[in-house]
Amino acid sequence: MFRLESKIDVKGSEFLKNREDYLRILAEFKETLSKVRRGGPPQSVARHKERGKLLARERIDLLVDRNTPFIELSTLAAFGLYENEFPAAGIITGIGVIHGKETMIIANDATVKGGTYVKETIKKHVRAQEIAMENHLPCVYLVDSGGVFLPEQANVFPDKYDFGRFFFNQARLSSKGIPQIAVVMGSCTAGGAYVPAMSDETIIVRNQGTIFIGGPPLVKAATGEEVTAEELGGAEVHTTISGVADHLAEDDTHAIRICRNIFESIRRNEYQPMDVIPSEEPYYDAEELYGILPIDLKKPVDSREIIARIVDGSKFHEFKERYAPTLVTGFAHIMGFPVGILANNGVLFSETSLKAAHFIQLCTSRSIPLLFLQNITGFIVGKEYEHRGIARDGAKFVHAVANANVPKFTVIFGGSFGAGNYAMAGRAYEPRLLFMYPNSKISVMGGEQAANVLITVKEDQLRAQGKALLPEEREKMLQTILKKYEVEGSAYYSTARLWDDGIIDPVDTRKILGLSIAISRNRNYEKTQYGVFRM
Repeated sequence: MFRLESKIDVKGSEFLKNREDYLRILAEFKETLSKVRRGGPPQSVARHKERGKLLARERIDLLVDRNTPFIELSTLAAFGLYENEFPAAGIITGIGVIHGKETMIIANDATVKGGTYVKETIKKHVRAQEIAMENHLPCVYLVDSGGVFLPEQANVFPDKYDFGRFFFNQARLSSKGIPQIAVVMGSCTAGGAYVPAMSDETIIVRNQGTIFIGGPPLVKAATGEEVTAEELGGAEVHTTISGVADHLAEDDTHAIRICRNIFESIRRNEYQPMDVIPSEEPYYDAEELYGILPIDLKKPVDSREIIARIVDGSKFHEFKERYAPTLVTGFAHIMGFPVGILANNGVLFSETSLKAAHFIQLCTSRSIPLLFLQNITGFIVGKEYEHRGIARDGAKFVHAVANANVPKFTVIFGGSFGAGNYAMAGRAYEPRLLFMYPNSKISVMGGEQAANVLITVKEDQLRAQGKALLPEEREKMLQTILKKYEVEGSAYYSTARLWDDGIIDPVDTRKILGLSIAISRNRNYEKTQYGVFRM
């Protein structure tokens, strides 16, 4: 493969100004992350520690192999919601390595409203199980939860992907031979009691962990019986009488040690065959991304400059370089793993769609994972393009993405607008993982375009009534729409609602993608079968 040649002047004023502006965006992001990672309010954290319990992230640190990465997912879930009383949605999820085996870890944070679940907590838990199922990852549940957050019960209980989905997923994971280990380190109440009950093996901490379908208050209300939590469903009960738990731990550290011991007997999956080569650092410094990434989305960015700072040796074998240049396609390696890359370099035309569909077919026929680098305004519009069949050709692109059974990974490094989001493997097209950069935006269209469309519609309505939109009314409407799209299009708004798997620091992209491709190999890639392509 040839090394990409960067055309960026890293000492130029434009680069340095962009870098300065981007570092401010990054500093705000890291400060926000730091606040969220503190967990619940200080008094809750203090109470938690007084009980001799480790914090959720401390538990994870002890659980995973030393000097191995842990990719935390959706850290800013529920950010800006519930008056920010549910940092990280009260649950930590992520992918770590335990005894050399990539594992999905789901840990309740009891310092956040007692580890109870709101809508975003459930969505985050279910998403973690989906990732585990897609990639055949063992699951560890570090349980310390009071169950449903009762004031929000109408939003968390009855629907298909609500609280009950956890146990459905556990049953499905088990049927596929995917190991699940529960470590009960605190409360495990009501429906939550099924988490350990449906796991392969369960560990419970003495005088700390409890498992019961109905807690002491409910038992008294229903039967009149008075019983303590420990008598009803403590560690002694479940390891000597009921048999619901399999291992008794003296404290959190002991419980984690038992969990790690269990992983010694878990069989490693057979990896998907792949031509892996020795990893090579990019020729160009990844930190140069800060001076390249778009802050003003109107300014074009050559996506090859992004690729050059992510892939091994900055080497890239471009496919159809001279044809349909608004989409860059080609082959590279990331951390030694082969990958096919599709990166936006402008609006999508008919020929762009044909090029993309062709390239995706090549990758699926060779069992090569796909990486989509999004910075897309959408498909071209206008009479000429409609007459030439942009909808038909765009459909080929969408068909290819939807049916590609190799792992898909998506990184939004700029804008993600309209149907371009779909074609470039947005959330609806089930990429194994989807990440955003702090500067990125996502919405049905850009704010200015939306404002112009809505104002035009309003003016047409008024004109039909013999009226007109006054200039001050027009300006007020314009500013209202622009503000709405600025807020709702931000990466923070997206990640709070789990439309992605997290915002990441651009310099971590390579490491995160390398581990993402590695975990995808735990399951053999299925053969791709395409539907009907309209010709």
